[in-house]
Amino acid sequence: MKTEPDVYSIDDLAREQVGTWEGVRSYQARNLMREMKLGDLALFYHSSTTPPGVVGAMRICREAYPDPTQFESTSDYYDEKSKPDDPRWDRVEVEFLEKFARLVSLDELKADPKCADMMVIRRGMRLSVQPVDKKAFAHVLKLAKATTKA
Repeated sequence: MKTEPDVYSIDDLAREQVGTWEGVRSYQARNLMREMKLGDLALFYHSSTTPPGVVGAMRICREAYPDPTQFESTSDYYDEKSKPDDPRWDRVEVEFLEKFARLVSLDELKADPKCADMMVIRRGMRLSVQPVDKKAFAHVLKLAKATTKA
């Protein structure tokens, strides 16, 4: 799951312990969030920073439900076409697990054959929510020297 650290960072989640992954306004990313199950693990990825990369791990602690920011006219995520009786956008809640001792950079992911199938390394892949297969997930945890186990 990707976010800019100046919008929501791993440190923000560490401080809060439980946070919401909101403001997703891509149908494909929303649909991927809808597939998340309670207890699923996720990688926390900082984008739009130097260097971008995986900085931590979290767990889904509440499955997808309507994102209230879509109805708030003052929100950056307001969607005038979304209606309370037929919401378009969802969010999930995530629980902090770990901030990695070392960042696993995008360049490192690109250079590693074990990460070759990760969507994040494909040019033009800008989804804020992306699936990661179990082998690649476990490998990223190993690269990060994580205490979290896949």
